[in-house]
Amino acid sequence: MGPEPKTLMVQFFFSMYPQIMKSCAQIIVGFGALAISTTLAFAQSVNDEQAKSKAAKAGCFVCHTISHRDNKDGVLPVGPAWEDVSKQYRDKPGAADFLTRIVLEGSNPYSSHWKNKAAGIAMPPNAVAITESDARQVVYWILSLR
Repeated sequence: MGPEPKTLMVQFFFSMYPQIMKSCAQIIVGFGALAISTTLAFAQSVNDEQAKSKAAKAGCFVCHTISHRDNKDGVLPVGPAWEDVSKQYRDKPGAADFLTRIVLEGSNPYSSHWKNKAAGIAMPPNAVAITESDARQVVYWILSLR
């Protein structure tokens, strides 16, 4: 006669134990990643709204948009779209400091790096309209745009 069914079940369980534990760990890690990504997405959306609100209060949307739009009449926007700014600067070292300084002190009127994307008018200094910490938060948000 062979081993009892109970003994076979115990042997089967222990033979499968590493795979069971690996599967459980993957499920736990998956749920943890889901919880973290959901939390980060919520925090990001709050930060998005805060940054947009600060930009609006400082008057940034008078010249800038978030997304690039080609005007049908061929007239260029006053300032570059922030998605274009993000694309140009996000991978450059020191970009946040540089752009924060531009927001606060204004841009070089002789610079042409937004040629054919914006009207070419220099950005005026905005230190009276926005604090340095708020400007930095808006800049970090702009650099996060894709």
